[in-house]
Amino acid sequence: MTHRPANARRAAAILAVAWGALWHFTPATAADAEAGRKKAGGCVACHGPNGNSTNPAVPSLAAQPGQFIVTQLFMFRDGKRKDPQMSPVAANLTNADLDDLAAYFSAQRPTVAGGKPPADRMAAGRELAQRHNCTACHGPQLAGQQHIPRLAGQQAEYLRTQLRGFKASTRFDMDGVMTSAAQPLSSADIDALADYLAGLD
Repeated sequence: MTHRPANARRAAAILAVAWGALWHFTPATAADAEAGRKKAGGCVACHGPNGNSTNPAVPSLAAQPGQFIVTQLFMFRDGKRKDPQMSPVAANLTNADLDDLAAYFSAQRPTVAGGKPPADRMAAGRELAQRHNCTACHGPQLAGQQHIPRLAGQQAEYLRTQLRGFKASTRFDMDGVMTSAAQPLSSADIDALADYLAGLD
């Protein structure tokens, strides 16, 4: 979420292509959103109906980029990301399951998790997002792209937790970009950014 020199952006672009080739296990036409809907039955207990979380600590999956969903599920399955709930679930997923779940959740309509914060809070968060150039990676509407997640409308508490983890270097970071980006953020900055991002449509 910060401005990166050309060589870093180039490296990130190469990495994105490499991840796309590595983690997209089956052809795009083989991913089955309807099969994913059926497989997602157990997911809604935590991630909410259609992937729109109602639990502040659990992320929404609706409208997340498919490649991002596949990558994160693979990371949980492979043990690179660890979570008491997700790790056991992902351990039993096949490659086809990853693709189908990604096809389903990426096609769902997102909802704003907690409503919009006051206008001054939104303005403060917007200024921070612009200053740290979040759109360079997360897209012009902060809706995510390729292996990079959607931030708009995400649960504020979840966003806070992730940003704090990146700042503390305790959150798994595939290419180190977010760990670096989080270093200049104060606790107040993280709170303002999380509230702003959660309030975006």
